[in-house]
Amino acid sequence: MPPVDKLLLEEALQDSPQTRSLLSVFEEDAGTLTEYTNQLLQAMQRVYGAQNEMSIATQQLSKQLLAYEKQNFALSKGDDEVISTLQRFARVVNELNSLHTELAKQVADTMIFPMIQFRERDLTEVSTLKDLFLLASNEHDAAMAKYSKLPKKRENEKLKAEAVAEVATARKRQHQSSLQYFCALNALQYRKRVAMLDPLLGFTQGQINFFKMGVEMFSKKLEEFLSSVATMVQSIQGQLDAEAESMRLAQQELLLANESIYIPDNNTTTSKPANRNLLQKAGYLNIRNKTGLVSTSWERLYFFTQGGNLMCQPRGAVAGGLIMDLDNCSVMAVDCEDRRYCFQITSPSGKMGIVLQAEGKQEYEEWICTINNISRQIYLTDNPEAIAIRLNQTAVEAVTPMSTFQKKHESLRPEIAERGSKEAVSNEQCLTDAPESADQLVVPGTPIQFDLCSTSEDFDYNKSVSRRVNPFGESDHDKAAASEDLLLHQEFTVRFLGSIEARTDQNDELIYETMRQVLAARAIHNVFRMTEFKMIVSSRELRFVDPQTQVTKASFPLSNVTLYTTHQDNKRLIGFVARASDLQAERKTLLNCCIFETNDDGVKICAFIDLARKINQAEKDPETLALLMKSVKLSADGKFLLLSQQTDEEETEQDFESEA
Repeated sequence: MPPVDKLLLEEALQDSPQTRSLLSVFEEDAGTLTEYTNQLLQAMQRVYGAQNEMSIATQQLSKQLLAYEKQNFALSKGDDEVISTLQRFARVVNELNSLHTELAKQVADTMIFPMIQFRERDLTEVSTLKDLFLLASNEHDAAMAKYSKLPKKRENEKLKAEAVAEVATARKRQHQSSLQYFCALNALQYRKRVAMLDPLLGFTQGQINFFKMGVEMFSKKLEEFLSSVATMVQSIQGQLDAEAESMRLAQQELLLANESIYIPDNNTTTSKPANRNLLQKAGYLNIRNKTGLVSTSWERLYFFTQGGNLMCQPRGAVAGGLIMDLDNCSVMAVDCEDRRYCFQITSPSGKMGIVLQAEGKQEYEEWICTINNISRQIYLTDNPEAIAIRLNQTAVEAVTPMSTFQKKHESLRPEIAERGSKEAVSNEQCLTDAPESADQLVVPGTPIQFDLCSTSEDFDYNKSVSRRVNPFGESDHDKAAASEDLLLHQEFTVRFLGSIEARTDQNDELIYETMRQVLAARAIHNVFRMTEFKMIVSSRELRFVDPQTQVTKASFPLSNVTLYTTHQDNKRLIGFVARASDLQAERKTLLNCCIFETNDDGVKICAFIDLARKINQAEKDPETLALLMKSVKLSADGKFLLLSQQTDEEETEQDFESEA
């Protein structure tokens, strides 16, 4: 006998679109079987009822048996043994069509009753379980929609507990109904074979026993054929019993699993930590769709990654569609419409982005880490899993200071040095080109600050004077600063990534190393949120203002900003070094390197900082200031724009140097 296709009970809880697609094939097969069973039963009832037309009825039955080969079954299309057996039965029925007038009772007991029992018991059970499964699935979708709308800022523990319990109950009910439905569909694949053969076997045996025909009609060859059919039916019945027992045990084992699998956001101590080395991820997410100019809606879909693409597949779809190319994209956590576990994926150009919501914290972190790994194009390498593990380990080591004792201990182990010498050959050239090492640039062991705080003493000079507090968050100092900086006042939108104490401000490698350590620290410690500021470049200072309250959070005089540059590859990353005076450390000069992410071009910001420094230095000399202002022009909104002519810039720089 050919193998029987089965639905996997282990995939009932996940309820993926692939499982639903396979389930639809089984449902189509059951519908075809129902139609064929009804037709076959009608033929058998005609044999039972039409005593005077028994010859015609048996002929119709023979035709119906031959039609089994032409049925478009979705499963088990290559069951040639059953087809050949039915064809042989059709020939036997044609030979015995004239002898069936006295077989009403035998036909009713051995042929009509088993087929009716199969239709009323098995097919009706499958139809009932299908309705229960659809009802449980709709209840689970409604519970998940209610749970996804739980507020984050004003969280109510009672409502949250009720929503979680409702989701768990609905998911458990769906799991139970799906297991029963899958078991019934699997068993139907065996029972449909028995239901086709057992009534015909009883019908033929009743013919033999009732008429007791002679040896000519019931030869030894026919008896052997009936014996083989009986053996086949017993074999299929044995397979059905074994499969039913294994499915029963598997169903009990799955139902006895931990109740935590039904909870969408399991934050218990026994939950597994997020896997940061994933290169593929699949599961249900909520996606935000725009329904109008300002209105949005959320839709729960099945997402999965394939290569460097993010795919989406609705529940009724056969295959998934492309949502976004993840190569060189950026992913970050966002606060969205008072929903939890939301993150945004932005294309490299910044023009396209989608907002998704995960069910729980673990799924939320794994999706962000997976998309981050894919954006680096690790999947194109020969061993992507090992490279992902090595990159994450390198990120951990980048923010973990190495003690002098550890370096000395490793230097005394030549076997490790020899093993790592080959791997270090490719990096020696890069290390020799750098004038200073990472330990000489950044102070080892210094914690990375993820909150922006000013290192300038001038920023707090007005705190010594008692002033009346403005309830709107504005101060007279802010207004005075805006009125005084009439020569240059440019605003940019930036997001603070982090800062770290530095040893020197004479080399751009300091900023590059700080960018690497800050980004690695944010990835390791799952710091996905960034504070947005309005960066104001004036001829006196760099100010960072809260865009909502318009309160100045930090201020750096231009005389203390000694170094500034952008990342070599990503011009949206910008950093600068600010010099501050520490009064508690015997007037020792401190250096602080701050890293930001901007929506604008970082090169443009650096150009404006450079212009502001030149204006600040030339304000005391009107002639030099006039020559300097020739290199800029005033736009319609009152902001300065740099001229593109190289000759004017060179002339201005030469005049400035001569006057200086």
